[in-house]
This record gives sequence, structure tokens and C-alpha cells, in this order.
Amino acid sequence: QVQLVESGGGLVQAGESLRLSCAASGIIFAPNTMAWYRQAPGRQRELVAIITRGGYTNYADSVKGRFTISRDNAKNTVYLQMNSLKPEDTAVYYCNAVGPTTYWGQGTQVTVSS
Repeated sequence: QVQLVESGGGLVQAGESLRLSCAASGIIFAPNTMAWYRQAPGRQRELVAIITRGGYTNYADSVKGRFTISRDNAKNTVYLQMNSLKPEDTAVYYCNAVGPTTYWGQGTQVTVSS
């Protein structure tokens, strides 16, 4: 069965970095689009970054210049390098993969202290 498994979340101080990973198991061909979303308490889930199979990327304005999304198509894995983290980046981060069907990870907590 298809599963998206996130890793790399945790508690860090402002200005530090984290790298999130999301491995899609049970998928033979790389999804057309993979993405990271996040949801902070009391707020709606928002798109953080997306990347297509061909390498096209786009970012939310709030993370542009600080976050970098990448993917390994052979491993069906997407990464999110998060630098210069701010307290407002605190949220549950969700991995997303879109192909014939849309899949979601269970989320990983990222907490940035001031």
C-alpha cells in the first residue's frame, strides 16, 4: 500500500536549520507533483513549497529564500531544507504527493523557539 513517511521534524531555536524528508513507499513511478504543506494552531493548512517531476519549484512568499524543496525521483522522496527558521514557522508539516491519486503524510511537528 502507498504510504508517505515524514522525518526530520523537531524542536530548534530561531535561526537554526532543519531538513524534512518524506519517503513515498509503494509507488513505482514518481508522482507528478510533490509538496509540503503546514498547519499552525488555529490556522488553515497552507502550501509551503511544491516541486514537479521535472524539477519546477514554487514557494510561499513567507519562506522564499529560506526554504528549498528538492526530490529524488528514483527514491520517490521529497525534501525540505529549512534555514533561518523563525518562530512563525512553527507548525505541523505535511507531505503531499499527487499522481493518479493524491496522498498525504500524517504530519511532523516543527517547533521553533525564540
